[in-house]
Amino acid sequence: MSDKPKLLLVDDEPGLRAAVQAYLEDDEEFTVTAVPSAEEAWKILEIDAPDLVISDIMMPQVDGYQFLQQLRDDVRFKTLPVVFLTARGMTTDRIQGYKAGVDAYLPKPFEPDELMAIVRNLLQRRNASSEANEEGSKLDEIVKELAAIKGMLNQKPGIIPIASPIKIELTPREQSVLDLVARGLMNKEIASQLETSVRNVEKYVSRLFSKTGTNSRTELVRYALEHGLTK
Repeated sequence: MSDKPKLLLVDDEPGLRAAVQAYLEDDEEFTVTAVPSAEEAWKILEIDAPDLVISDIMMPQVDGYQFLQQLRDDVRFKTLPVVFLTARGMTTDRIQGYKAGVDAYLPKPFEPDELMAIVRNLLQRRNASSEANEEGSKLDEIVKELAAIKGMLNQKPGIIPIASPIKIELTPREQSVLDLVARGLMNKEIASQLETSVRNVEKYVSRLFSKTGTNSRTELVRYALEHGLTK
């Protein structure tokens, strides 16, 4: 399956639709699906959502503004980048487009290079936003793990170490990293304490996971407390 960004082009003018599609696909950077109406566009959206939509405004039945409103009213497409291509270049028209939630407004006739630049910029912003959301989710998971670790530390006096059936040998540096993980420190903080790189800390934590058969910092600390591997 291709991992190229997917663009959906909606324009009822066959000549312009074909020309824009050919230009966008010329360097094989994008995969472009071109349709003549908003109704046809929705069929594509329901089957295989694109990464960005390029739409004309002046179309029969459902015009660009109505189409955009339908997109913004659907939770699946609220943040989908949309570019308007239109012969209506008046300031009031552009203002109406931006109020409706369009991301970019390009009056006809336009320079194809400008359209390409707009598309690339919007896709980069979309990717950056997705990465930020992913990092935020990871941070939330780490915060939850730290809360669990702190809870275990508060209960530590009541934990009775059990004899490990297999003696685990830790190097001095692995032991230091384990002790700091048990204190709830993050990799960056551990690296600062031990005067090493975050990458090295990540390697030590990975080794600790492997040696203890654990998969997360919470499991690692629980294992260490139960087996008397950390104070």
